[in-house]
Amino acid sequence: MSTSEARGLTLTQAAARAGVSPGTVRRWVKAGLIPQHEGSWTPAAAAQVRIVARLRERGYTVEQIREASESGRLALGDVEDFLSVPEGRNTLRQTARITGLSPQLIERIVIALGLSAFSVDAISDEDLEMLKYVADVLEAGLPEAAFMQIARVWGQTLAQAAETEVRLFHMYIHEPLMRDGVPGREIAAQMDGMARELVPFIAPLMNWLHGRFLAHFVEQDVIGHMEADMGVQGSQLGRLRVAIAFADLAGYTRLTEEQGDEHAVSAVERFVEEVERTLPIDARVLKTLGDEVMTVASDPVALTQWAVGFQAQAPAGVPPPRIGIHYGEAIYRDGDYYGREVNQAARVVARAAGGEVLVTRTVVDLAAGVDGLAFKLIGEVGLKGFSEPTELFLASARG
Repeated sequence: MSTSEARGLTLTQAAARAGVSPGTVRRWVKAGLIPQHEGSWTPAAAAQVRIVARLRERGYTVEQIREASESGRLALGDVEDFLSVPEGRNTLRQTARITGLSPQLIERIVIALGLSAFSVDAISDEDLEMLKYVADVLEAGLPEAAFMQIARVWGQTLAQAAETEVRLFHMYIHEPLMRDGVPGREIAAQMDGMARELVPFIAPLMNWLHGRFLAHFVEQDVIGHMEADMGVQGSQLGRLRVAIAFADLAGYTRLTEEQGDEHAVSAVERFVEEVERTLPIDARVLKTLGDEVMTVASDPVALTQWAVGFQAQAPAGVPPPRIGIHYGEAIYRDGDYYGREVNQAARVVARAAGGEVLVTRTVVDLAAGVDGLAFKLIGEVGLKGFSEPTELFLASARG
């Protein structure tokens, strides 16, 4: 049996993966566009065929692709050999019969995980095993609606992690090698060797980090159920009372114009790092958008104390931040918070000036009288999108 047969890859399969004819692939091999092909069709060679096919679809000439390959810009190396997606051998109907999941549910799971670009008509044995785990999880009692939300969060988070790994690998390793004039094949070999050294550590590191976060949020959930207000709030399923803080840098746009994007991005990085470093234990950065940070916490008092202290010791070299805080009941879905209360918090920060912390009445009702905090009523302010005026208070350290 040949190597290609042993590995389950033939010329016809490599061509089919790229959506081109075997004859076209032969011409590309002859033209030197598939340097990974050395007498057998490995996953790396098949991946290069797909890349060439996509470049040809976008209008690049054979000569342009050859030049890019020789310069190292298309250096894939053999990394595809251990990162490749296994060949699909199972139909959707077969998978449904084996797992006990309906074809419709399998399709929904694939979409929720962010894999909608992959065909469910050719499911690999590895994919089949994962779907068996999903069936076991659902059989154990996790509601389907809950699992679908978890799947969406996993898909989005891991897609972002994988993209970040590839982008940074390119910026810090691939690009410098090309600038140094290293030949394409040598670049491919170096990248392949480094990837083989690093990739095995990713899964255990992620598993460790997930375990640490899981323990933390289980503890926070138990504490939350013991809070006095949790016993009387009567929240509907999918709604949580949460403190929401938006923080951004006043004058950020002007900073980009005066000192350039690179300086402004560095300022944002220092700002976000300082927010993450100083947040109270029950708070976390939910997401960032440009220079804006959205933070959530279960304790509005601790979050307000943090905000006031943060303003007093704002990081040097960045524009003065502004912070808006609101406390209310938000819809929790797919790892994020939605609804009127979130919108209100976002509107509050828009009314703050650099160096200020503005809070709403719901925060003051809980934090008034706490040592170290003082609140000054600004007045009833009309917030964009809200028909009723909102009482806003300036929070500061009590003198």
